[in-house]
Amino acid sequence: MGLRFTVLASGSTGNAMVVATEETKVLVDAGLSAKKLEALMNEQGVKGSELDAIYVTHEHSDHIKGLGAIARKHNLPIYANEKTWEALNRQIGEIAEENCKVMDTGSMVDVGDLKVESYGISHDAAEPVGYCFYQGDKKLSLATDLGYMSSKVKEKLLDSDAMVLETNHDVELLRMGHYPWNIKRRILGDMGHLSNEAAADGLCDVLSGKTKAVYMAHLSRDHNMLDLARLTVTDVAKDRGVSLEDCNVRLMNTYFDRSTPWEKLED
Repeated sequence: MGLRFTVLASGSTGNAMVVATEETKVLVDAGLSAKKLEALMNEQGVKGSELDAIYVTHEHSDHIKGLGAIARKHNLPIYANEKTWEALNRQIGEIAEENCKVMDTGSMVDVGDLKVESYGISHDAAEPVGYCFYQGDKKLSLATDLGYMSSKVKEKLLDSDAMVLETNHDVELLRMGHYPWNIKRRILGDMGHLSNEAAADGLCDVLSGKTKAVYMAHLSRDHNMLDLARLTVTDVAKDRGVSLEDCNVRLMNTYFDRSTPWEKLED
């Protein structure tokens, strides 16, 4: 079966993803109600009782809304770094002590036959992280909720077979939008969210012959559109001398209200 994943939901209304191997299934973030998370997982043939762990990127509500409820229901261990735990404890209710797993940023843990590595990112949260998932020679990387793609982030994304990469907003749509200026400044800043252009620019620096699928994630419903994100990423890459088509890289959609089909990382 190899390494596979489905993005259950992506966007400011809630984020969650399931990463699976033949032996292991983990939930990454739980930004929807437990009921909704279970319904989306069931659609993809996954039961909450089959999960082995939950990994948390950061404590914002669109990533942890259902975290406490689903963890308690299925007695699941939750992995997060110490500063994120400090922020979480005020929001998710009581979690059994043995299920509060502190995972230092930059460390790697094994759960079944899956290796999970966290890495630091730039976002206005306590200590936000992205994740890389490894099984055999396959690698999946998650990079959302980051203001910019640092050289250290790019280093972590190298040699990914697939990426879930933030394409949050179109800069001009955001500038012209109805948000107050202080919110726009936050989104556009180094602790905010990646624009379509910034995502494309960073992607060009990390693409290798190994990468086959890039999932455009965490799109703003007010300041972006899937077609616009796709066009911008493709055009910026072309301006950089990179043809995604020639590289056999598929740009894939994610959705705020439905899950993606399973992506299987195969040779």
